[in-house]
Amino acid sequence: MIYTPLYLVFLVLVFILVWLFTNTIDKRKWLSFLISLVLTPIVYFYVFYPLLNIFSSYHHQKYFDGEAWRDKPALRYEMSGNMIKDSLFIGKTKTEVETLLGTAEWYGWDDSLKANSPDKWNYNLGFKPGALNYMQECIELEFNNNTVKKVHQYQLEQKFE
Repeated sequence: MIYTPLYLVFLVLVFILVWLFTNTIDKRKWLSFLISLVLTPIVYFYVFYPLLNIFSSYHHQKYFDGEAWRDKPALRYEMSGNMIKDSLFIGKTKTEVETLLGTAEWYGWDDSLKANSPDKWNYNLGFKPGALNYMQECIELEFNNNTVKKVHQYQLEQKFE
């Protein structure tokens, strides 16, 4: 296990909370201390840590990998930061993009055409983990003269019935 400063701070915080709780049960300090010492890892790993993971929006960032893009579409959001930050697709042609990402899942709306434009390719990135997350992550690649000029990420509200 890797002991990071944040882990140690959280562990001390949980210990203090458990110790304060055990003090309400029994006033003997040595007994409260022993019970807190035993219960702290249990409370940390079975209560605090799962709740922290549910309600925090942290997720892993990965480098773009074409094989992982095709094999695990629900985890594409992990690669989106690298795709946008490093401008991986700027200047690539439609055939190069299609080779790496596959065919466009849908075309984006173009107000000048008043229709869906074949120069705006959209891909679903999946849902970022977290409690009560109903926003679907998407990425749009805009082409001009058959090459990618702009890449941006956006969210769509997903309605579950």
